[in-house]
Amino acid sequence: MKIVRFFFRPAGVAIVTVLAFLSFTRAGQVGREPFEKRAAEIGLRYITDIPLPGGTLRFDYQSIDEANRRLYISHMGANIVTVFDLNSRTVTKNMSDIPGPTGILAVPELNCVYISTSRANEIYVFDSRSLKLTAKVPTGRFPDGIAFDPRERRVFVSDEFGKSVTVFDAMTNRVLKNIRMGGEVGNTHYDSLSGLVYSTVQTADELVAIDPSTLRIVARYRLPGCEGPHGFFIDTQDDYAFVTGEDNAAYVVFDLAKKRIIARGKVGAGPDVLAFDSESRDLYVASESGIVSAFQLERGTVTEIGEVYFAAHAHSVSVDEETRLVFFPLQDIGGRPVLRVMEPFH
Repeated sequence: MKIVRFFFRPAGVAIVTVLAFLSFTRAGQVGREPFEKRAAEIGLRYITDIPLPGGTLRFDYQSIDEANRRLYISHMGANIVTVFDLNSRTVTKNMSDIPGPTGILAVPELNCVYISTSRANEIYVFDSRSLKLTAKVPTGRFPDGIAFDPRERRVFVSDEFGKSVTVFDAMTNRVLKNIRMGGEVGNTHYDSLSGLVYSTVQTADELVAIDPSTLRIVARYRLPGCEGPHGFFIDTQDDYAFVTGEDNAAYVVFDLAKKRIIARGKVGAGPDVLAFDSESRDLYVASESGIVSAFQLERGTVTEIGEVYFAAHAHSVSVDEETRLVFFPLQDIGGRPVLRVMEPFH
């Protein structure tokens, strides 16, 4: 394990380019080793591969509904969202005719599932009890990440190519505002500590804070050394944002209270989706290059557990907080898509 102390280290373009190249090179090397041995390097044990429908096409985000014990999986290339029962570990339904599902968020308190449709530029709203479509909400171009503010009961959607965040009322599904962000928008998350909503702006290398009540941008924070910030995770225990850069295979840890970068390092090339195990405080970063990086977050340090190659385009990950199982939808394992189920052993 490598421990990174919280301090600021400038990173040059040449360095991060080499790191990205090395990530792809290592992927080719470790890809020939037995998977179980590789996974053990980041503290995960292989459980099973569960066949999924839809063909060997791209997956995207996942969302876990702990209240109803369901995992929702966006199968973007197949235009379906798969509903997976976390207790029986079986596929119970495939919600079809969803044009290019990307972001997805289950909100149990509203009995709603929100799905970004990248080919229709809408949010599809489903009733989580009946799994019936109840509304379609217009967004900007290429909706992606979704966040919900439980105080204002508003939904925030990253319009990646629309360079905005669409906000709508969760009770009426009425659009309230399209917030212009000044560049392509990455993911969007609600921070329960501050009550703010944060989005990354990929083309400006920024983390942007939005006040959910006034729907105004209240702060912009530059993220030097994190090029093309897209995926991120907010650690509400320590009040940090762990942000990954798509363009240079890097991460930065941004202290939301002190408003400064306190750590930085590298991940697999093309980082996308992040998932957190709150019990072990392990953070998983899945990347387009197929590399999964693992970290342990503790106050004062980020511990780099390691990184391993999972499979081509293994860029999506989720964690079930009840069982601590870790899920990776993989689009082509032996000519078929599967849901790879792992468990931590520490």
